[in-house]
Amino acid sequence: MHTEASALRDFLDAKVEEYNQPGFIENDPIVIPHAYSLLQDIEIAGFWASILAWGQRVTIINKCKELFALMDNAPYQFVLHHSEADLKTLLRFKHRTFNTTDTLYFVAFFKHYYQHHNSLEDAFLMGLQENDADVGNALTHFHDLFFSLPDAPQRTRKHIATPARKSACKRINMFLRWMVRRDNKGVDFGLWRRINPSQLVCPCDLHVERVARKLGLITRKPTDWRMALELTSNLKTFDAQDPVKYDFALFGLGIEEKF
Repeated sequence: MHTEASALRDFLDAKVEEYNQPGFIENDPIVIPHAYSLLQDIEIAGFWASILAWGQRVTIINKCKELFALMDNAPYQFVLHHSEADLKTLLRFKHRTFNTTDTLYFVAFFKHYYQHHNSLEDAFLMGLQENDADVGNALTHFHDLFFSLPDAPQRTRKHIATPARKSACKRINMFLRWMVRRDNKGVDFGLWRRINPSQLVCPCDLHVERVARKLGLITRKPTDWRMALELTSNLKTFDAQDPVKYDFALFGLGIEEKF
């Protein structure tokens, strides 16, 4: 690695150390699944929080708290055992373009899914080949699985991204980072052991993308799946086994330091 690249890696490694700390949790949507200890609660809360993660972080966190309070802060029990009356309590929930139809379908999917599977990890593994360099196939298959129920509403599809639509899939990639990355820092959960951290793709929100372009880690102009792969590929030159740890550095530089 030549001197310039080596200096950039050292700089980013230092920023990862700075931001990949428990203090990061309280102001980030990852605080929502951190309220739970049961695997399925963490999965449901984490997935929902990641999908609702657009706008101001404080608003996202408050809206997620509002949603799970309507489920008595026991999302796994709620999706499996809710009554019609329970569902009616959810009708008041809305976040930006995420409305009642979307909420009810998420509940229906989770109920159906968890009646047949113990962990949401299986839903991503179904589409993942052992030699896949990244999770692209897993995300495409997951999208199709998520909308496989007979009454899947067309409008809800916009909330679940897929590489098949060329999306950068920021929210799902963030969720996978939470579930798959494992270290001793206490931020990411590392609960899923059958997806390799080296297969993760960096979540590209506006802050990450802006900083990555400034640092020369992205040259592709459209914000799409290929751009996310380009960024991840460049991050792999710094750490092939755990490229997505640099999400902490890029995001921290962008939002905390306005880099």
